[in-house]
Amino acid sequence: MLKRIEFAFGGALLVAVVLLVAVASIARAMGSPIIWSVEMAQLIFAWLCMLAADIAMQDDRHFGLQIIKEVLSPGAAYLVEIFNILVIIGFLAFLLYYAWGNMILMHPRLVGAAQINASYIHASMVVGILLMMRTMIAQLVRRLRHRGAN
Repeated sequence: MLKRIEFAFGGALLVAVVLLVAVASIARAMGSPIIWSVEMAQLIFAWLCMLAADIAMQDDRHFGLQIIKEVLSPGAAYLVEIFNILVIIGFLAFLLYYAWGNMILMHPRLVGAAQINASYIHASMVVGILLMMRTMIAQLVRRLRHRGAN
């Protein structure tokens, strides 16, 4: 269910950024530019990218070790896959620490004509990393259970 919610939210963000760019382009062509459109498009696009990355990870469409898995025995390939997931989780935890600090650091900064706090843009990294960590932990548990069932 969460995947469907993320997918719907991502679709809504994609539609929003496309509509915003289209309306801003038409307004600029008519001589009345929307001065805050670029900042809002950046905000929406940052959130869209993080949601899309998590959705890709949920479907195992992130980078993989397919060549190594084909060369190794099934047991060794399983261990490499588990190790890979653990490395990704560790890397995401490392990134989360700095993303959180960056979001806090950026809160006082106002972005362009929209005058919104930059932390709203940088919060997409924190939320996206948390979503991806959740996804990778779920994949780790699923693979460990699947291996235990065999």
